[in-house]
Amino acid sequence: MIRFGLRLAVAGGREALTRLLVIAAAVAVGSGLLLTTLAGVNAVNAQLTRYASMYPNASAGDADPLWWSTRQDYFQGKQIIRIDVAATGPTAPTPVGVPATPGPGEYYASPALRALLAAQPADQLGDRYPGRDLGTVGPAALTSPDTLLVVAGGTPDEVAKLPAAKQVTSVGDTPAIPETTVNLILGVIAGGLLFPVLIFIGTATRLSAARREQRFAAMRLVGATPRQISLVAAVEAAAAAVAGTAVGFGLFYAFRDPLAGIPFTGMPFFPSDMSLGVLDALLVALGVPVGAAVAAQVSLRRVRISPLGVTRRVTPRAPRAYRLIPALLGLAVLFFAIGFKPEASDGQTAIFLPALLLIMAGLVFAGPWLTMVGARILARYANRPAALIAARRLADNPKAGFRAISGIMLALFVTSVAVGVITTIVTNRGPAPTGSTDAGTVTTVFDEKTPSVPDTLFTELRAITGVRSATAIRENPEVTTAGEAGVIACTDLPSAYGRCAEGASVIEVPMGLSRWRESASPATVWPAAPLTLDDLQRLPVVSIVVGTDGSASAVERVRTVLEIAYPTFWVGPNVPGDFESDFADTLRGWEQLANVVIIASLALGGCSLAVSVIGGLTERRRPFSLLRLSGAPVRVLRRVVALESAIPMLAVAAVAIGMGLLAAHLFLRAQMDYRLIAPEPRFYVIVVVGLVTCLGVIASTLPLLERITGPETARSE
Repeated sequence: MIRFGLRLAVAGGREALTRLLVIAAAVAVGSGLLLTTLAGVNAVNAQLTRYASMYPNASAGDADPLWWSTRQDYFQGKQIIRIDVAATGPTAPTPVGVPATPGPGEYYASPALRALLAAQPADQLGDRYPGRDLGTVGPAALTSPDTLLVVAGGTPDEVAKLPAAKQVTSVGDTPAIPETTVNLILGVIAGGLLFPVLIFIGTATRLSAARREQRFAAMRLVGATPRQISLVAAVEAAAAAVAGTAVGFGLFYAFRDPLAGIPFTGMPFFPSDMSLGVLDALLVALGVPVGAAVAAQVSLRRVRISPLGVTRRVTPRAPRAYRLIPALLGLAVLFFAIGFKPEASDGQTAIFLPALLLIMAGLVFAGPWLTMVGARILARYANRPAALIAARRLADNPKAGFRAISGIMLALFVTSVAVGVITTIVTNRGPAPTGSTDAGTVTTVFDEKTPSVPDTLFTELRAITGVRSATAIRENPEVTTAGEAGVIACTDLPSAYGRCAEGASVIEVPMGLSRWRESASPATVWPAAPLTLDDLQRLPVVSIVVGTDGSASAVERVRTVLEIAYPTFWVGPNVPGDFESDFADTLRGWEQLANVVIIASLALGGCSLAVSVIGGLTERRRPFSLLRLSGAPVRVLRRVVALESAIPMLAVAAVAIGMGLLAAHLFLRAQMDYRLIAPEPRFYVIVVVGLVTCLGVIASTLPLLERITGPETARSE
């Protein structure tokens, strides 16, 4: 029977060969995207693993310990990771990515940082890393080709005094983020794309299911057993899937390098990170053909019951409203989380993740009911034959109408949640606005109290072109209800940062001369401090605030001077918004990944719909031919087919986006007390363009209607 099934697949006439090629092509595209998704998950995991090598945990062992300190610096809004190391003996571990531990006055730099050092004046960047350049940090220590990393050597006494200094006896063997958490997060993100891929593959393998049912029913009538029919169907479907999967592997490896260069997560991957494990390859190579065979088996359940079951078809039972219960329960959990805010990350995950997964599953479960409701509304207000026919057919079998677009609904929900959350966080925690006073303010906060700042340092800072002020902030001995951690004399307050309260000689100010989430302004009035000028001079300095004109050259020269003067910083002298800008860039990378999921899922949804339309046209050649014989114009039949595909897709898109933004709002209220900020217009543009493209794909299949319907078809069937 296996040989007979292969003969039917390749020698069953023009129709069978066309069906085989279409299924193989669809499976090739789907499996190629499936492989790319799995490789992307592996690449993100590789990035996180390399990130862990920059932040090893303190450990004890038989080897000589290695002193280690990881700090952050910035250059024009880009984060530079600085690792200071010092070996205490010959058996001390070597940092990942370098051939040997650098000694005092030596350093290694990543390729991206070396290029930056060569392109920028030394007084803006290079002077921060004096000493001998030993070479390049290898890819094994870099999260991305764009990573800015320097590994500098020092003496054990020097490194031991640095912030967060620790002794380690091993490097790179402890993940920075729990593996289960990472896999869980990546699994949810990948699911947003994997589900449409699997729907696409399943739709393709069901192509012309009704026609095959009739053929297999005829075989049953002449004596074939259900097992034989199942075997023939499985062989036929698996043959096309095997060929398509092989082509999919070829497509993946052909486009892997260009895909690795796209910054899906805010930074590009190394091509080697876009790799497949043995389990991944086996999962696709075996799972896709097996899935195709299972889909073929399911599509023949009526034939398996009785060879006459194909002709004895009845309208399926209409979906009930109870299908909404899982999605509503998920929303209820998010509403509950607004009042119950767990502080521990495990508690947050235990509430938010199951709620989102419940909503996702609930949307897919409720999809047929939503399709039926939309079809009935369309039928009620339809005033043309095409709309009425399309609405009646969707209402009779909403499961079939929803099947091809279920992947679109899930992907749009996932990405709407992600984009809504990211847009809101970036808006609330974004970088300082360009041109504002904050954008030109460089602040260095001391990790240890400093008695005073040399006058020569202020002279050097004020001599830099573009510097407007330089101020030392002293420790507030008693933080009042105003909550300001620093104090200064009124005469030292630059006018750009506000003014003193009337009659004050010493005022309370933040360590950066601007409050959190409140930009510096000349209109700000700072409260008086209960101190005299003599008391002020006896207090230690906690920070230095330098005001500039905001130019990149002035800001970076100030950073370099301050780092040289105070080399034991924890976070380098920074502009308000440096961390927020870096954080926002990371979030925008994930937003870009969400946009990729939208585009890919809509493209897959369009392909699934196209395959579904082609299959539906092939199966309904006789009814459409009879309608044409009775006088129905071809344009009316085209409208019927277009509406049957477009109405569920547009309705599903609206529901998914609305539910996604609602879930994002509830999550933000519960987790961060933020109110949802509407996504930027480009999100809606991407969705609209994607949906229009899907409609264009559907329209491209409509010319087939005229070719396969007509008097000849009506007479022959």
